[in-house]
Amino acid sequence: MRSLTKRVLFSKYIFDVSKDVYEPAEDSFLFADNLKVNGGDVVIDVGTGCGILGIIAAEKAAQVIAVDINPHAVRCARENAILNHVNNKMSCIQGDLFAAIRNRAKFDLILFNAPYLPSEDAEDSSWLENAWSGGPSGRRVIDRFVHDAPKYLKPEGRLLLLQSTLSNVNDTLEKLEGENLKTTIAAEKALPFFETIKLVSAREEKDKLRKV
Repeated sequence: MRSLTKRVLFSKYIFDVSKDVYEPAEDSFLFADNLKVNGGDVVIDVGTGCGILGIIAAEKAAQVIAVDINPHAVRCARENAILNHVNNKMSCIQGDLFAAIRNRAKFDLILFNAPYLPSEDAEDSSWLENAWSGGPSGRRVIDRFVHDAPKYLKPEGRLLLLQSTLSNVNDTLEKLEGENLKTTIAAEKALPFFETIKLVSAREEKDKLRKV
């Protein structure tokens, strides 16, 4: 792989991560440890990075679409899908959240390890900085995702979103519930400096299913 900086191992999986791509860290591993996929699921992994979540999902899923705005991440995820022998079920495309996805596409499971850290806006942000920078409130990308994601869920579909308490998890829960989704915290982990990362799970309530 071009510009290889590190090889990351997780369980039985191998990930080569180039210098312009977010390296899997505690948030990635918490998400991966709590990722449950049903056989036959159609999955979209938004902000795929090196492809860690999409590749793990592809073990059981019928199809995985891995999306990232970073072209280096798209190439990295594609090569890691080959490395982990799931490239026959995983497609990697460049796009900003759902911009590259057809409006009528629906998924059983939507995954997003969001850029969630509060940061100052900068015009010259690098691809790597964009992977973690959530703007002054930490919610610049999260709010766009929460607004758009429910439209791409199949009936009784679910989404998993990982973020930090630094970017107001309660706001996320309220906005998802405003979309008639039932929310829970699937997992969490306390980190240094008064931060906890939380995996938000949301799914359509059976008595309030939106029309497809």
